[in-house]
Amino acid sequence: MQELTLGYSPCPNDTFIFYGLIHGRIPCPGVSFIEQLEDVETLNRLALEGRLDVTKISYHALGHLRQDYALLHSGGALGRGCGPLVVAQKATDMAQLRGKKIAIPGQLTTANLLLQLYGEGYDNLLILPFHEIMAAVSAGRAEAGVIIHESRFTFQRHGLQQVLDLGQWWEEDSGCPIPLGGILAKRSLGHELIQQIDQALRSSVEFAFAHPQQPQDYIRQHAQELAEDVVRNHIALYVNDFSVDLGEAGIQAVETLFARAEQRGIIPPCDLPLFA
Repeated sequence: MQELTLGYSPCPNDTFIFYGLIHGRIPCPGVSFIEQLEDVETLNRLALEGRLDVTKISYHALGHLRQDYALLHSGGALGRGCGPLVVAQKATDMAQLRGKKIAIPGQLTTANLLLQLYGEGYDNLLILPFHEIMAAVSAGRAEAGVIIHESRFTFQRHGLQQVLDLGQWWEEDSGCPIPLGGILAKRSLGHELIQQIDQALRSSVEFAFAHPQQPQDYIRQHAQELAEDVVRNHIALYVNDFSVDLGEAGIQAVETLFARAEQRGIIPPCDLPLFA
């Protein structure tokens, strides 16, 4: 039995997706997984250090990992109407935020990549765990914040206002859905094993869709926000057909994101294929 480290976040979309694989509902012959649940920026850093065999990451981080990791077709977060939001205490616009302190959920998050692709002058950054950003903006530690995950559904409770939907901007500007996070496997695992893991992960997503009640206790065990409607909305937003298989539209979205990031010098070029 080959043991592989598997990293993903405690957010409801990930615990929903990985439940079947981790709890023995989906077989992956000859492989056992040692799961490690961390916030996405920690996962990005662990992957940069090569410490995870298979892991959820931000697509921004993948731009720096393509030499050592291959993208899987299943398990990721990519879609429409699900992008990060820029929020502030009072009504403002993006032009007024240039040079101001902006809280982000990590240097290598796709949220930050979209912020940087939106325009220049947004480099005075306060890096915080995603669930601390709204409180930091409310307390005046930052002029604005880029929020992700379930914060999309709760920011108004903190008295915050939306400045910009970065996902909507991306969709309108590129014509593509939003690539938020993907699942990677070390290229050193080899093509055959990577294909086996990808198929098992697809089956885990399909199992969760077919049996949505089974993962609920596991989801609640790890969720930052326990309100049933927030958890339900979170999963509905971030787990979709692209989570089953990226497909042509998903692959085009990732390639477009990387082309723009390379053009701006945000990520290095890479001549390896995305997939194993």
